[in-house]
Amino acid sequence: MKELRFASSPMVYNSLMTLYAKTNRHDKIPSIIQEMKADDVMPDCFTYNVWMRALSAVQDIPGVERVIEEMKRDGRVTGDWTTYSNLASIYVDAGMFQKAEGALKELEKRNVGKDLTAYQFLITLYGRTGNLVEVHRIWRSLKLALPKMANISYLNMIQVLVNLKDLPGAETLFKEWESKCSTYDIRVVNVLLRAYTKEDKFEKAEELKKRAKLKGARLNAKTWEILMDYHLNKGDMKSVVYCVDRGMKKGKSHARIWLPPPNVVKSIMQYFEDKKDVNGAEKFIEVLKTVQPELPTEVFEALIRTYAASWKTSPGMRLRLKMENATVNEATEKLLDQVCAE
Repeated sequence: MKELRFASSPMVYNSLMTLYAKTNRHDKIPSIIQEMKADDVMPDCFTYNVWMRALSAVQDIPGVERVIEEMKRDGRVTGDWTTYSNLASIYVDAGMFQKAEGALKELEKRNVGKDLTAYQFLITLYGRTGNLVEVHRIWRSLKLALPKMANISYLNMIQVLVNLKDLPGAETLFKEWESKCSTYDIRVVNVLLRAYTKEDKFEKAEELKKRAKLKGARLNAKTWEILMDYHLNKGDMKSVVYCVDRGMKKGKSHARIWLPPPNVVKSIMQYFEDKKDVNGAEKFIEVLKTVQPELPTEVFEALIRTYAASWKTSPGMRLRLKMENATVNEATEKLLDQVCAE
């Protein structure tokens, strides 16, 4: 591109730096910056953002600050709200909350176009600094600037309030959203549902789930995952099995496959083994294979142990293992003769 004289805009260099950043080769980025300068290609806001992120990736916060100062001294590029959102995020990641809030003030000043995304960043980043007062102030500013509030705005704000342990505030905002929303977004419900289960308020969680269904919301795989986590922590494996079953079926019906975590699959198979429930284990595996065609050998080892524990047989088990390309361990192999008996 340089030979053909195509590399005359910052976009070319920005793309190359982004590639290095995405492949964790942050050390390459300073040399690209030097090349830009040597080739007299003027950087833009995106250039400075990528440069700052590269330095923050190697914990060089003083280097990040030098980049901002260089941009100010150069004067040809004026940092927009994305520049200061980037800087604030770097400071938050580094635990430098006071400096982060200074950058957020600059972000707010530069949001002259009342950009919704800028407000979202302000709320999220103030939330990460733990400043609940500023979170509410920015929320009020957002409502004044953009009176017709989208679901995504409520989703973001409720999530921040939940993260800040302001459950009453999240509930109040949820009721406000519920009274105004045109579409009953299950994602907003899930945020509050997760908060209730973490606070061991299961009755409220169940009430919320029922209300959502009455309002026409379609429970999704994430809903069932949240409930699965709650029951797993309580040791209620029967409910875990139900939630996992619903989660897999919901995920498949919405064309977004949801898989239970391997530790949950292991716990469920152990549950069936302890109960000597061959039918339950087989039904679970049948549903699991619809979303994960290639199952780990450990699942079949647990299934064989379940057959053996219940003194039930499956003459075709060896053939089944061969078709599944599963090679069981020595201890399980000893049980196969019993399981495969005619």
